[in-house]
Amino acid sequence: MENLIGIALAVVITILLLALSNSFFNRLIAKKQQLPLKYLRSIASFIIIVFGVYAVLNQIELTRELSTTLVQSSTLIIAIVTFAAQQTLGNIIAGFTLSFSRPVEIGNKVRIISNGSVVAEGIVKDITIRHVMIEQYDGQTCIVPNSTVDTAVIVNQNILSRVGNFLEFEVAYDTDLDKARRIIRELLQKEDAILDKDVMVYTSRVTGNGLLLKFTVWTATVDESYIVCSHLREGIVQSFLKEGITIPYQTITVTPVQQ
Repeated sequence: MENLIGIALAVVITILLLALSNSFFNRLIAKKQQLPLKYLRSIASFIIIVFGVYAVLNQIELTRELSTTLVQSSTLIIAIVTFAAQQTLGNIIAGFTLSFSRPVEIGNKVRIISNGSVVAEGIVKDITIRHVMIEQYDGQTCIVPNSTVDTAVIVNQNILSRVGNFLEFEVAYDTDLDKARRIIRELLQKEDAILDKDVMVYTSRVTGNGLLLKFTVWTATVDESYIVCSHLREGIVQSFLKEGITIPYQTITVTPVQQ
């Protein structure tokens, strides 16, 4: 009877500590989404569960002696476990390194490149003691081991003071370039997200069809860059067509062979 009470008490205390720990870290995470907090929450939960299991085993007659022996032989056990779980421990250590060196943060858009290949690309959602969870652009979640992320090349698109994107438009040789530049600048002024609206529009090169106009669009974030560049591409093409500016493109004339 006493053993049952002890087991029940150990289980209740473990569940209570887990609930308190998760509640504490969830409140901190709600205020500020950061990888260290999520990683510490995983570590705290793991430690509480380990001690909870030990407390339960210590209440059972058949396993009490075994748990005591394991504790007394902790040095040997640690050596065996370390050897058997090298990969798991490597992920835990790598997770600790990632959490506190912070090459990525929750919500960052990243590309993970390992051995020259892209392992995952998307938005960082979470980190546990074993892996980093990245939500890809197709909606799927990629679970990457911490050790892989720690040794990979990380392209973090959020560690920028501003984002620049080149836009190019090809026009015919007989185009009024001053008019084309004026149209582009007018459309740039209409986009509030553009940081530098006094942009120089250069003639990048001469092509087989005409002249290539090129300029840079600067925004604060990658998301804004996508939206603004989309607006500009549509607006410039429509304005060029309306103003009679030719956008050249290759055509193929097929002449039927008379039998």
